[in-house]
Amino acid sequence: MDDKTKFIEKIYDKKQLKEIETKLKCLGNDTKYNVVSFCLSRLIITATSFILTILLTDMGYIYAPFVAIACYYLFYYLNITKKTKIRNRRLEHQALYFFEILTLTLESGRNLENALKVTCDNVNSEISKEFKAALDEMNYGKSLIEALSDLKNRISSDIINNIILNIIQTNRFGNSILDTLYNEVDFLRDKEILTIKEQINKIPNKVSIISVLFIVPLILILILGPYLIEFIS
Repeated sequence: MDDKTKFIEKIYDKKQLKEIETKLKCLGNDTKYNVVSFCLSRLIITATSFILTILLTDMGYIYAPFVAIACYYLFYYLNITKKTKIRNRRLEHQALYFFEILTLTLESGRNLENALKVTCDNVNSEISKEFKAALDEMNYGKSLIEALSDLKNRISSDIINNIILNIIQTNRFGNSILDTLYNEVDFLRDKEILTIKEQINKIPNKVSIISVLFIVPLILILILGPYLIEFIS
């Protein structure tokens, strides 16, 4: 155990470190941090903001604690919470195509393991890579159910985890996995449609904001410009 790890373990308790480690795993390639470097960077930025606020502002000794606390939580939000939400939306968007291909592969008569291998080989996406990693773990002695259960720990999307859980239970109890996937694909398709409709409904608001910020001032300048020029002259 190096000095950095010992230092971090003195600042954070084991429960906090375990929680941060779990959150970082759910980011996949979206993070450059491990649990030690994340906590260390967070503390350094917090301490730096505290010192700079004291040095650069007249009332720094009053503002510094508030600025430091804000930086402490903002660092977590930007590097974990926000990136997790972005990754979940990306995975959920990719899930529809992935599970459609998986369903078609199962319809050809393959079992679940072979169907997953074929799907991962033919679908190039982040969610496909996660499933491929789960299949690779089977080469080290894990069963398919164990590998899929571990996969759930690397993905924080409730939607995808529910699908994985349903696949695990269906495979364990010998139910029809095709019926399960038909229902899940229908659900993902409906959710994708609702997401698109939601984005379309937001367009008028965005247009209104752009109009207020840019178009309305331009119209006012065109209307009032001649009067202002006359008034100035």
